[in-house]
Amino acid sequence: MNHGQGGPQNQWDPWKPHSQQPWNGAADDGSPDWAALAEASETRNKRRKLLFIAGGVLATVGIGTAVAMAVVSANGGGAQAGPGKLPASASLPGSGGATPSFAPTSAPPPLDPEDFISSAEKDTAPLSPDTLFPGKQLTVGGTVYKKGLTADTRSCATAAGGTLPKALTANGCTRLMRATYTNGGVAVTVGVAVFDDAAKAAKAKAQTDDRSIVRSLFGKGVKPFCDGAFCRSTRNAYGRYAYFTISGFTSGKDVTDKDTKAFRTGNDLAQFTVNQIHRRGQAQATAAANR
Repeated sequence: MNHGQGGPQNQWDPWKPHSQQPWNGAADDGSPDWAALAEASETRNKRRKLLFIAGGVLATVGIGTAVAMAVVSANGGGAQAGPGKLPASASLPGSGGATPSFAPTSAPPPLDPEDFISSAEKDTAPLSPDTLFPGKQLTVGGTVYKKGLTADTRSCATAAGGTLPKALTANGCTRLMRATYTNGGVAVTVGVAVFDDAAKAAKAKAQTDDRSIVRSLFGKGVKPFCDGAFCRSTRNAYGRYAYFTISGFTSGKDVTDKDTKAFRTGNDLAQFTVNQIHRRGQAQATAAANR
């Protein structure tokens, strides 16, 4: 039977499944053709080496591309990108997407002047009638008050009258300073009692009544006043200080509810005194803040 010019149909191909290996027709003794087998093995090795090299090149290109993409992503796509230029939706590693919170920054609160005048431990600035009542006169709302005598005593009860000595002594008054001011025929003496702390000053003030008065201070140009006549008095406390006023006429007449000038004089000096005590606290608070 003629099979054509192309040779046997069952041509052996080492890479084709089920193909049959040709045998040497000249020596059809059942022995394999060792030369053909060696040549086929060498061909297979060459193909495997080429495939391995090609695969390595492709893998290298793939890794290089991945690295390049990672760098671009980390830089945010620009040379100037950094932590401060992350997109709004970005979060720092390990933050879990949570937005960090920070306490608002602000200047420390100012020191309270009253803290410095509420205890002897903090209230250490120089203290005298001249520091509380400086100068030779005082102007309040256009009214000029001339300063007269001043006094300073460690025996508080001797400068007080009525029920005031008992309240001062019971609460440990350590000092009583006084100053007198005049305007026309009206005179006023203001007294400042000093205690160890604000609690004692407040308690002393609470124990006073309408008969608790500071003694008027006169002399050296100031005629006697409130020495037997009815006068108007005030009492209050601020910090470790209790302060009192007594105002009346140098003519010796009694003060009545209609004598607004005597009332105004006492009120002006009481307000001035508490302002001076507060300024004392302010000065010490400022000094402490600037240390």
